[in-house]
Amino acid sequence: MKIERSVVVSLLVRGLFLMAPITNICAQEYKYEIGGAAGTSFYMGDANKTKFYLHPGISGGLLFRHNINFLWSIKSNIFAANVSGNSDDSGNRFPFARQASFQRTLAELGTQVEFNFFPYSDKYAYLGTKPYTPYLFTGVGLTYATGEKTFTGANIPLGMGFKYKLKNRMNIGIEFSMRKLFGDDFDVTEKTTGWNLDTPFGIKSSFLKNRDWYSFTIIFLTWEFGMREDPCHGN
Repeated sequence: MKIERSVVVSLLVRGLFLMAPITNICAQEYKYEIGGAAGTSFYMGDANKTKFYLHPGISGGLLFRHNINFLWSIKSNIFAANVSGNSDDSGNRFPFARQASFQRTLAELGTQVEFNFFPYSDKYAYLGTKPYTPYLFTGVGLTYATGEKTFTGANIPLGMGFKYKLKNRMNIGIEFSMRKLFGDDFDVTEKTTGWNLDTPFGIKSSFLKNRDWYSFTIIFLTWEFGMREDPCHGN
């Protein structure tokens, strides 16, 4: 039986393709990210109970992310920021019409767990991945703030974000988070035995009552590295 030349060529091409090393046809996927972030910060506490972005400061720093899979990541950060507050324009009124203000520079070291709403990747479309996703995160951190009376304490970050792959190995995103502190003296920068914002109403703070917070709103840019050993699998 005579075989057409075009059929033979087609079979040879397909055979060579199937014998090629599998890593040559797999998309590369990376498990680590490193980059920088910059944005704004603000404080909420006794001198500002309800107003977001009152007396905004500047924030920025470095972050490192380990992408466990398409849905889960672990992120570490080191951030610095300026925060301030003034009870005179916060709408909060204290006994005997007392007023207080403060300003601090803080440094934070933290780790968070992130959950992506969509499987995040610009590859493996057959697995339902997308090059963008909103995400939620929480974790734990350590805060140090300057002043005549310094502040050192743990914090719990609660936040949300959105990230997008600009191109292979490059990500851009935006985050909003609140950092809950385990103390009520973040807004007390001077050493004093008199009235201050630690217990402005003379009522001792509890875990849920009168604790101070600060917030970050940042834009970040990260670069991926560390190729996975199993790039053909969706993990």
